[in-house]
Amino acid sequence: MLNSLYIKNYRNLKELKIDSLGQVNLITGKNNTGKSSILEAISIYATKGSGGFILQAQEKRGESFPPTDVAIDPNGLEKNIRSIASMFFNREIKFGIQNAIIIGENTDIEKLFAEDSYANLDTAIIINFVKYIEELRKDINGNTFTSPQIIDNPAEQLYDNKLGLVISATGNYSKFFPLDDNNFTNIFRRDISSNTAKIQFIMSGSIVRANNGILFDNIIKKNQEKYVIDALKIIGQNVEKIAFVMDESSVRKERIAVIKLSNHNEMIPLKSMGDGINRILTIILALINCENGYLLIDEFENGLHYSVQEKLWKIIFKLADELNIQVFATTHSRDCISSFSKVLNDSQYTVKGKLIRLDNINDTIKSVEYDANELEIAYKRAIEVR
Repeated sequence: MLNSLYIKNYRNLKELKIDSLGQVNLITGKNNTGKSSILEAISIYATKGSGGFILQAQEKRGESFPPTDVAIDPNGLEKNIRSIASMFFNREIKFGIQNAIIIGENTDIEKLFAEDSYANLDTAIIINFVKYIEELRKDINGNTFTSPQIIDNPAEQLYDNKLGLVISATGNYSKFFPLDDNNFTNIFRRDISSNTAKIQFIMSGSIVRANNGILFDNIIKKNQEKYVIDALKIIGQNVEKIAFVMDESSVRKERIAVIKLSNHNEMIPLKSMGDGINRILTIILALINCENGYLLIDEFENGLHYSVQEKLWKIIFKLADELNIQVFATTHSRDCISSFSKVLNDSQYTVKGKLIRLDNINDTIKSVEYDANELEIAYKRAIEVR
């Protein structure tokens, strides 16, 4: 669980420090202040720099570029550089630790910069461009093969310099990806850390019904269906049972959620009851599936009437405590902040939470933190916290 957060050179976040975090955190701020970028950075941190998660965020933003003309870019280098450079501050291709993407806790980062060495890393993630050359080596059987040799001084110009990407974590743990490889996207997509089972990322407006079926199967195995029913009753008080069945009318033959209501004899499709209850289903399935991990929700209020948000926050606070989950959500909505504040200040919930507002000050993103008491005072005095 993150106690603080440091992000450097990721998208529009040149250097962002958040001194302390709660177990449930709500992030607010104007457009283009980096709310979604923080969630993406946390997903990279939590998955130890998983290429699959990075690519998912790239594709969501439309920055996983299609192949260029083979005659012009035979190895896909330009395409891969455009895609990866979009992650970096100002989309710049620079070298060295000062220009790397760095994500971690404040104490870990202080240790890193104290000696300017990756060896000081505990859990932080570093992503940086490198120059390398192909070095000929021999295996124990005398067979010749090539191996990438990273150039320590990237300012040195060699005729056969090549460009690569390195993702480093926990001292000597690192992954190298050559950018002049037509198969780079597939290699990157398959780079999935074992930690991905501990994180669920609900992106803005997303209701991935196929994924929901898989998450529901996991819940059935653990006999946790009651949590789902309780959450759905926020909107549908008559919900008694839920199942996932094959939709024979679908071209893709997808499984869909169906529910049994106390006042109906037959199961009915959940999607017929509107976006709100389907959004709640997506959130609760994700929440239960990241025990001892992280839940990330972009634009919490999407599809949710203000009257149900407080009830959903109550369930999130309760399950975050029971299942040891750290939650990060973003919002533009005053109603969302108000409902969050009410639950945060409710004495029956012992989980600590924070509101974090992002401000753009002279093109630098800064954070302002509100704990439970400060947020309550702000609302009583009608102080704008969005």
